[in-house]
Amino acid sequence: MANKSKNPKDQKQQEDFSLKETNPNINAGRATTLDLVEQMQFLFVRVVKAKNLSSKSNSCCCNPFVEARIGALVGRTRSLDKTENLEWNQVFAFAKDKIQAPMLEILVKDKKCVEDNNKVFIGKLVFVVNDVPMRASPDSPLAPEWYKLEDHNGSKLNQGELMVSVWMGTQADEAFPHAWHSDSASGYEHSTNTCSNVYHSPRFWYLRVNVIQAQNLKLKTTNGGSSLEFYIQAFLGNLALRSRAVRISQNPVWNEDLMFVVAEPFDESLILSIEVGNQHKHESMGRCVIPLKNVERRIDDALVESVWYNLEDPNSPEARLHVRASLDGGYHVLDEVTHYSSDFRPSSKSLSQPNIGVLELGILNAVGLSPMKKENRADAYCVAKYGPKWVRTRTIVDSLCPKWNEQYTWEVFDPCTVITIVVFDNGQLLQEGKPAEDKRIGKVRIRLSTLETDRIYTHSYPLINLTNQGVKKMGEIQLAVRFSCSSLLNVLQTYTQPLLPRMHYISPLSIFQLDSLRNQAAAITTLRFRRKEPPLAKEVVEYMLDVRENVWSMRRGRAQFRRIADLLSVVVFICKWINHVHSWKSSVTTIASYIIFLGVIFCPQMILVTMFSSLLLLGIWRYRTRPRHPSHMDIQFSYAHTVTNEELEEEFDTFPTKFTGDNLKKKYDRLRGISGRVLAVMSDLATQGERVQSLLTWRDPRATSLFVFFCFVAAIVTYSVPFRFLVSGLVAYWLRPPRLRGVAGIPAVPQNFLRRMSAKSDGML
Repeated sequence: MANKSKNPKDQKQQEDFSLKETNPNINAGRATTLDLVEQMQFLFVRVVKAKNLSSKSNSCCCNPFVEARIGALVGRTRSLDKTENLEWNQVFAFAKDKIQAPMLEILVKDKKCVEDNNKVFIGKLVFVVNDVPMRASPDSPLAPEWYKLEDHNGSKLNQGELMVSVWMGTQADEAFPHAWHSDSASGYEHSTNTCSNVYHSPRFWYLRVNVIQAQNLKLKTTNGGSSLEFYIQAFLGNLALRSRAVRISQNPVWNEDLMFVVAEPFDESLILSIEVGNQHKHESMGRCVIPLKNVERRIDDALVESVWYNLEDPNSPEARLHVRASLDGGYHVLDEVTHYSSDFRPSSKSLSQPNIGVLELGILNAVGLSPMKKENRADAYCVAKYGPKWVRTRTIVDSLCPKWNEQYTWEVFDPCTVITIVVFDNGQLLQEGKPAEDKRIGKVRIRLSTLETDRIYTHSYPLINLTNQGVKKMGEIQLAVRFSCSSLLNVLQTYTQPLLPRMHYISPLSIFQLDSLRNQAAAITTLRFRRKEPPLAKEVVEYMLDVRENVWSMRRGRAQFRRIADLLSVVVFICKWINHVHSWKSSVTTIASYIIFLGVIFCPQMILVTMFSSLLLLGIWRYRTRPRHPSHMDIQFSYAHTVTNEELEEEFDTFPTKFTGDNLKKKYDRLRGISGRVLAVMSDLATQGERVQSLLTWRDPRATSLFVFFCFVAAIVTYSVPFRFLVSGLVAYWLRPPRLRGVAGIPAVPQNFLRRMSAKSDGML
């Protein structure tokens, strides 16, 4: 009875953080461009320009502006100087469900000089809301018209005209993204910080700088003696890399690769400086400048021609540096964690393959958001990233249940990728004081391979946020997702191809290099998006890209250890079963096992047949209980519900640490760095085992279908071909000459297939 009393509480806790299937009122299956969101109607008002305006007050200059007013909803253009061309070309969008007044008033006013804050009425236009025409999205934009202004009594004025257009439309209207919205306005005037927008990451390349040697260096007589050493300092933008130190000589040799991440259009220059000194003092022996536009590009591992560069050193006019530099376009520049990556295409466009499908995402609404500001309010917006395309919804101001109903589309080049959606609170709309950071509310990851083709998934995802105070559910977000493809054969073919481009296997980079290069790519993306309008804040980009993923966390360490323990539990079960048979605890089991063993000994050809047949039957049997919904964040799997305050303090500690004490700081940072690597290895081990398990879980229906079909064919082949010949053929194939094995280093088809399988890492918080 005691257990039963605890179950309702546990079920309630699990239900609060669970994924819920919903049935929104969307236009699924209808002939419309936005069929994954609920249709919202807006009253659009485009204010183009004015002419022949006259102010009632001649004591001051004329600064006209326009107000669009429906009841309490007011939108305002910027004010113009009379000497300027009186053209605004601004659009206002009023949500129809918020309109409570029957009339739309468009007022032209005069904002007088700074000394006089009065606003003088010039004229107005009045429209009946019910008489406004409806415009469908395929139609051409409604042409604006000139209207004569009226006075307060509705009489036409002798002078003064305003060019406007008024219509009813939906989110599909081309004016929707950049319009002033009544539900996302932090004030009367238009603010870019609340607009929706689409961003594109720059196209990244790896810059490989092989510093070979230097010649004819003039040695200076400086204090330090034998403790002085030569090293190369490489500068690119705000980043500096340093080579290893070598002994002092006129012709020092390094032969070391320095790797950078660079972005098109390659308008920067690489600076290489030869430094001499020790840990206390150093000075430059000369430097050279290499424009990136002059660096040779390659898409394979062929060596590029090395170049001797003269050093800019007046004391050593004959000094030069031997460098082999190349822009490597055969790699994919990883800016995300590999497990959550949304793109694997190489940098060079010449190696790109055509897309295999389309991903459509409908961001509908959120409910029950936690207040993020002192005024018990939240100004929420969403950011979604897939591949190089980032999207940002408009900010819904002062609402704990915002409705976005915005739909976005991405091209898909690989089904084994992940789309990331995060809800943030806009910190740029504070009325007093400086703008604050955009606080994260919750994150959702959806792996495309777990989605059935052409099926619309509508679910409410829990928004879970882990802070230094613990784990908390911040609300729920409702999404609609659809993955469609034109050819299922092309999708299935990707499962046999390498996950990453060829260069990652022919000339692999170390884990430390990949980690450093990923941080470089994240830093460049942050700088680029700061210059966008509206900008994406640094904390937004870093959280989307999981910059702190490899930092040590005791909580994640326990979760990764549990994943490995779950995999090893199968081995423990087999050992226990063998002991159970050996001890004759069940006579029937022991006798049956002995008979099966005799059958295997006397009929060895049935071993593989039985194995593949069993896997075939198991896959068919588990099809009934296959997952019906995408994966989501799991607090119990992530050990977020049992984390302690000390562990949270460690997990959210900065890197380097904020704790005092130089020695403690150095040792603590070193321990955290090593532990982060161990954590990544643990995650990789668990992921590999879970990928094997997912072959028959139907989490990825296409991959499981392929594996079940393979088991069916393998069962027939192994039954038809004698066992001795089959084993001999497999061994002969495994021992075939190297020239018959294709390109060295490229993984085999089974290995490619297994690497594309999903794992429980998708649900890791």
